[in-house]
Amino acid sequence: MTTIHIQNLGISFVHKTCFEGFSTQVYYGSRIAIIGQNGSGKSTLLKTLLNQVEPSHGSIHTSDDIIFGYVPQVICDFESLSGGQRLNEALTQALCVNPNVLLLDEPTNHLDSHNKKSLMRMLRLYTGTLIVVTHDVEFLNTCVDTLWHIDNGKIHVFKGNYDNYLREINIKRASIEQELSRLDRQKKDVHHALMKEQERAKKSNSRGEKSIRERKWPTIVSDEKARRAVETSGKKKKAIHTAKDDLLEKLSALRLPEIITPKFYIKAADISDRALVSICDGSVSYKSNEIVLDNITFSLGSKNRIAIQGDNGSGKSTLIKAILGDQNIVKSGDWYVPNDIGYLDQHYATLNDKKSVIETVAELVPAWTHAEVRRHLNDFLFRKNEEVNAKIHQLSGGEKVRLSLAQIAAKTQKLLILDEITNNVDLSTKEHLLEFLNAYPGSFIIVCHDEGFLEKLNLDTIYLVKEKTLKLL
Repeated sequence: MTTIHIQNLGISFVHKTCFEGFSTQVYYGSRIAIIGQNGSGKSTLLKTLLNQVEPSHGSIHTSDDIIFGYVPQVICDFESLSGGQRLNEALTQALCVNPNVLLLDEPTNHLDSHNKKSLMRMLRLYTGTLIVVTHDVEFLNTCVDTLWHIDNGKIHVFKGNYDNYLREINIKRASIEQELSRLDRQKKDVHHALMKEQERAKKSNSRGEKSIRERKWPTIVSDEKARRAVETSGKKKKAIHTAKDDLLEKLSALRLPEIITPKFYIKAADISDRALVSICDGSVSYKSNEIVLDNITFSLGSKNRIAIQGDNGSGKSTLIKAILGDQNIVKSGDWYVPNDIGYLDQHYATLNDKKSVIETVAELVPAWTHAEVRRHLNDFLFRKNEEVNAKIHQLSGGEKVRLSLAQIAAKTQKLLILDEITNNVDLSTKEHLLEFLNAYPGSFIIVCHDEGFLEKLNLDTIYLVKEKTLKLL
């Protein structure tokens, strides 16, 4: 039977350690999901299993009969196809070798609802070993039975689905918080008991002084009792403090998510009420190709929030490129679009791999001091020197998202376009995106397949791209 033996595995980079000391065995037919924050080493672990990346520590031994099939997170082939079509082609190629171990990196990222359900249905019928990196909660609850959670420098193995895992974490968190409350009450009780003993000693000393004045024999019992009370109280407080520190460390290991609090350098009051985008009787196509979308009528006012949905390959991204002024797109009809548009896509096109985090923001706002740039980056959770001085190519997907948001906030545009921004990001980064967008003072157009994410945005309108046109839902 095909097996994978992992012994004392560790993955480290110059600026961080992803995890260490991981040992396990993977048997044929296992269905494993690798989860964790962006940058924790999930994709690198897949590549290490494939022997594409050397581990920093430990070893991986595979049985001779293993045939790997692999679909990476970023699919560079099939450039003329949409993201979902690329995934389908890459998966078809991976399955052509009849793999008995299938490795998939974020396979649902580019898929519309129909294609996602088809993929999950196919994978449930797959009889080989499945190891997948994903943040998709539906996938985690229906297609796997084991989780490898990379967190805090370790890989924690859990048997069950994601809902079971969350339930266990919440039970642990509630138990720790309950114990912390008990310790706080105990600390107050100890303090109160000490205060009472010191008050008794004070009264006793007053009586002793009176006895001396009246030439009676003074007592030292109360002073000794007070001294012992202080000593006992100190020991109890120290024990409580040690127990509390231990509990807080356990609580922090459960990863309470940090919150970003973006500051924008444009206010809603500064934005006029005129239309930002207007398209009348428009069409779009690629050069020398048939029309992708036709009869487009579309208007976006100030402070509007619009989502565009549609099946893979329907033309959503083509419409976005047309609004952005892509020279490869041929437009007809009456178009009015602003020259200055903020843009964020799943590939983080606004970032230059050769530059550092602090350079990326500083060049947008040359009038800012170094301290002002650092304060701005701090709002987006870039705090340590090694974080702000890191090069873009060293960043995880989630870090790139936060830096892209920091760019937009530093030089806030009246219109923001977002194209499949929830792809490749972990659950905490999705929360950061929601925090940012719900605070954003301008208008935005978002293309996104993630229904749960869209439901949490205060959208004004949803459009559907279908049958080569744009329809209002």
